[in-house]
Amino acid sequence: MPKRTRRPQTDRARRHFLGLAAAAGAGIAAMGAFAATFLSSQRHKRAVEPGGRGRDGHGNPDGGPLCLLRGTGIKTPKGEVCVEDIRIGDLVETVRGEALPIKWIGRHLYHRSGPTWSEAVVPIRIAPSALDENSPSQELYVTRGHALFIDGVLIRAGDLVNGTSIVPALPTRTDRIEYFQIVLATHEVILAENAPVETFLLKDSNYEGFTNFAEFARLYPAERGATMAPFAPFVGYGGKEHLKVLLRLTARRYIRVRSPLLNVHQRTAVRGNKFAG
Repeated sequence: MPKRTRRPQTDRARRHFLGLAAAAGAGIAAMGAFAATFLSSQRHKRAVEPGGRGRDGHGNPDGGPLCLLRGTGIKTPKGEVCVEDIRIGDLVETVRGEALPIKWIGRHLYHRSGPTWSEAVVPIRIAPSALDENSPSQELYVTRGHALFIDGVLIRAGDLVNGTSIVPALPTRTDRIEYFQIVLATHEVILAENAPVETFLLKDSNYEGFTNFAEFARLYPAERGATMAPFAPFVGYGGKEHLKVLLRLTARRYIRVRSPLLNVHQRTAVRGNKFAG
């Protein structure tokens, strides 16, 4: 009896199966690493805003303020102005190409009561050119929940941390941290140190999380409970976007999943290599 030979189709199917198994094994390892990063990011979402709200300005349980650190340069038609020097009625440039008047400025002031700062209060430091060439133009400090507009979506600074060019840090050792948030008539994206950052997204009465919330209530009594439409979709760790990232890590050779967050992480990681040394 002639010796039976294996059909090419069977060999291809076997190789495909083995490839899937290998990819699954590698994907499990990748998921483990990603899960560690994800869980680490979640540990920074436990703190509570002033007044004990425990929710950020977008109605998400991130905790902490959504602001820019004192000294941050904001682009205006007259040039860059430090955020603490901007006043109601001043114009700021938006990425839409319009200069819009400031409606209100929210503030947070923290004093250190112990040997170290709470993780929820410490800002995220984004190094010069960490996002793109000359973006930011110099060190940018924003709170964890403050979102940046990248690749058509809004990503919170806490979800951009890469351990090199984007890390939790304070510019100097200090016993006082002061944050400012710009409120326009609509949710917009402005330039802070030449990086695209969001303005405040008014939702219900979330302005009450600011230290000076009584001023807003006095100036705009009819807007209690008002809600703005987001400038762009928010993506981050959790929900559908988190699932997309896991899927892409698990079977990137076989499943094409577009993940803005993962794409940004990959790009900033490459740019951040120069900071690692």
